[in-house]
Amino acid sequence: MDQYSYIANSDVAYIDQLYQSYKKDPQSVDESWQQFFKGFDFSSTYTDKPNGNGKTNGAAVNGVASNGAATAAKPVDATHAEKEVSVASLIKAYRSRGHLLAKTNPLKERKDRQPRVDLPDYALSDADLDTVFESGKLLGIGPATLRTIMESLRKIYAGNIGFEYMYIREMDVKNWLRNKIEKEALEFSPSLDEKKRILEKLNEATVFENFLATKYLGQKRFSLEGGESTIPALDTIISQAAELGVEEVMIGMAHRGRLNVLSNIMGKSYEAIFDGFEGNVPQHAYGDGDVKYHLGYSSLLHTPAGKEISVKLAPNPSHLETVDPVVEGFVRAQADEEYNGDFTRIMPILIHGDAAVAGQGIVYEVTQMAKLPGYTTGGTVHFVINNQVGFTTDFDDARSSIYCSDVAKIIDAPIFHVNGDDPEAVIFCAKLAVEFREKFKRDVFIDMVCYRRYGHNESDEPKFTQPTMYGIIDKHDNPRELYNKTLIERGDVDAELAKGMDTEFKKQLQERLDKVKQKAEIPYKPLRLDLDWAELRYSEPEDFEKSPETGVPAETLETIGKALTSVPQGFKPLKQIDKLLKDRQAMLTDSKMVNWGTAELLAYGSLLLENKPVRLSGQDVQRGTFSHRHAVLHDAETNETYSSLDHIAEGQTKLQIYNSLLSEYGVLGFEYGYAMANPHALVIWEAQFGDFSNGAQIIIDQFISAAESKWGIQNGLTMLLPHGYEGQGPEHSNARPERYLQLYAEYNMVVANITTPANLFHVMRRQLTWAFRKPLVIMSPKSLLRHPKVVSPLEDLTNGSFQEVLGDSYVDAKKVKRVLLCTGKVYYDLLEKQQADQRDDVAIIRLEQLAPLPKTQIDAELAKYTDAQVFWVQEEPENMGYWTYLLRVGMVLPIIGRKASASPASGYPKVHSQEQADIVRRAFE
Repeated sequence: MDQYSYIANSDVAYIDQLYQSYKKDPQSVDESWQQFFKGFDFSSTYTDKPNGNGKTNGAAVNGVASNGAATAAKPVDATHAEKEVSVASLIKAYRSRGHLLAKTNPLKERKDRQPRVDLPDYALSDADLDTVFESGKLLGIGPATLRTIMESLRKIYAGNIGFEYMYIREMDVKNWLRNKIEKEALEFSPSLDEKKRILEKLNEATVFENFLATKYLGQKRFSLEGGESTIPALDTIISQAAELGVEEVMIGMAHRGRLNVLSNIMGKSYEAIFDGFEGNVPQHAYGDGDVKYHLGYSSLLHTPAGKEISVKLAPNPSHLETVDPVVEGFVRAQADEEYNGDFTRIMPILIHGDAAVAGQGIVYEVTQMAKLPGYTTGGTVHFVINNQVGFTTDFDDARSSIYCSDVAKIIDAPIFHVNGDDPEAVIFCAKLAVEFREKFKRDVFIDMVCYRRYGHNESDEPKFTQPTMYGIIDKHDNPRELYNKTLIERGDVDAELAKGMDTEFKKQLQERLDKVKQKAEIPYKPLRLDLDWAELRYSEPEDFEKSPETGVPAETLETIGKALTSVPQGFKPLKQIDKLLKDRQAMLTDSKMVNWGTAELLAYGSLLLENKPVRLSGQDVQRGTFSHRHAVLHDAETNETYSSLDHIAEGQTKLQIYNSLLSEYGVLGFEYGYAMANPHALVIWEAQFGDFSNGAQIIIDQFISAAESKWGIQNGLTMLLPHGYEGQGPEHSNARPERYLQLYAEYNMVVANITTPANLFHVMRRQLTWAFRKPLVIMSPKSLLRHPKVVSPLEDLTNGSFQEVLGDSYVDAKKVKRVLLCTGKVYYDLLEKQQADQRDDVAIIRLEQLAPLPKTQIDAELAKYTDAQVFWVQEEPENMGYWTYLLRVGMVLPIIGRKASASPASGYPKVHSQEQADIVRRAFE
């Protein structure tokens, strides 16, 4: 049917006349119509079909119109009929490819992208320009001459906005956009107050940048100049969102124009910004701080219409687009917790650069999340500040696609390309984007084509690499000047208005700067995320000397256990799952010894009963990579799912557990953002194998390890990284614990390698028991998930706390001549040798927590063995693992482990076995 899709755009009554002629004589109509009428039933296709206006087409069939009136057959002019179809096809072509003609570039004519919208392309000519065509109805202008139709098409689709939306598959979405665009693009004209508001915001953006350039010559500020229309655009997006019921907005953006957004959108005081340029340390600042164009902020804004809306700007590193998943995770958490899943009340805005949105893979990952149940945020408004150059790289070298925004098409998101020198067109796109997002709960992209007046930063010379482009820019008026001229020429304002705005704003900025120069105290206002965080504090060193009590009453564990081992009536699990449930029941009721998977689920269940959300995501987490978890069961016959932890008690909090898309970078960033929003949720990201986490290294380096020091933001995200040497080769053995230990400093995170189910239970609960929040990185097990010795008495879960160090109960301290300090799976290899050879002269001490190093507990254990020699044993190569970290923190011990290696592990099973046996042998020799 696609080859006949142009027919649906033609006048229906006219097609009916053709149909009547075809019935009498098939040869009386064109061959294309013959093929259509042969292949499809005209009546079912065109009778009572919605026309996009909420009404039916009213097609006449068999000589009777849909309103019951008789119709008279008219003679059909076949030539005109063909041209009618050609005009309809031309209209469709403009809808599909008119954006290729749009005047979106403020600096130059655009390249010829062969849009194929010329009259000869559709067997039309200038001779047809004054012919009236019914196809004008398709544009809502009624029967019209081809000349009028062409003028309308050019104004709508080839003006200062280029619309891309015809690839959208859902007809209701596409029709809504088409109707809005074709009606409102012809009629849009801001009110006088709106025009003055646009001019005011442009003035603020322009004068602010000029003021900084004058007062702080040569200092980096990553100017917005050339793209000043960003400020009225954001102002409009936020105001329009508030009008439509949005209560909270979270913005993510890079450094370009950030200071302008902080001051002229977020309301950060000019004094605070000037203070940053002065190089002063803010009063009562926490941590090491960050450069001024990375900082976040939060505000309660009031729109011109009197609406109140909370707006936050997320802090971010210089790594472009890294903040994107963090913003999305934050918004999802707020929607889940604060807005009862109503995405229309909170909205994310992501501001991109053209080079970054096209070149950074994280953009694709985040875009791919947009419609996934575990990650959707009800649609994101993407705003691209497209200054046509990435540092020194021209766009021809920066992407293969025509547009930087083409990633939007993978999720059928519409794209509005707009000329940044036309602020009213930008405002039209801003309003349309927000309305679209709120109606359809999906992403929308605005690609504002502008320019960068200076180099990448203000001390950079752009003419080294773009001499002709910057020759044009040097002579080009800024958007404020252009808009002011337009307003004056139209008679909307007088020339004195802009001058007055300019003078008044400069005066205000100078007064604020004078205040800073006089060394007035500037209040320190860090990013405040939510009132929930006010209940928490920053950690102190003594907090890590002993873990808090985290036991759970036996009755509670029994209640959770019943839920874990039950399925609803009629639910038929696979035989293997049925056995697993029976085994769990036996652990809980008979042996009272629980394995890793059971202890993990008991921990989650206990938190859910305390109304603390638990969210776990990652690849294959519902089942678990190693089939140990099975938190979500599948009926063997119907494939219906059942989450047992959702059925512990009435009114409990539900478990959120989502199998993620195959992404590490995006998903870890998302979960970090989720934990950033909700300190009362246990948020966990699990890697399929621990070494895969290096695909998310930017999130680890820039957020997890450093955010508290840079931005004063705490985060309780937990990472589960399967780790252990079991002969699976270089890629499935090593989660790179040395990297986290190298990053550890100033109590910025907790790194653990846990060997007992009870300790896992307690460390998970400790995450929400502490009066502060820290990221937790766990080297989690693989083979130990089913190791017969890796079990814990149920009573160990009912009292006590996380044990940072586990001593040796097997040996007689007086006989011990050698102490083996270790962590993780290698303990069980050593234990097997110790007990098989009855070596009660060798004690094995486990470090369950490596960072912060539990020095007090280690000293207490070592004090038992005053005459013993102490070794550090690890299965990792000595240039990996834990040894170098221990040296750094003052534990100088000889090492027993694999020799230093470029590869994490051998790919040969026999070599692995030999190396593992050698480690154990040397430990006991």
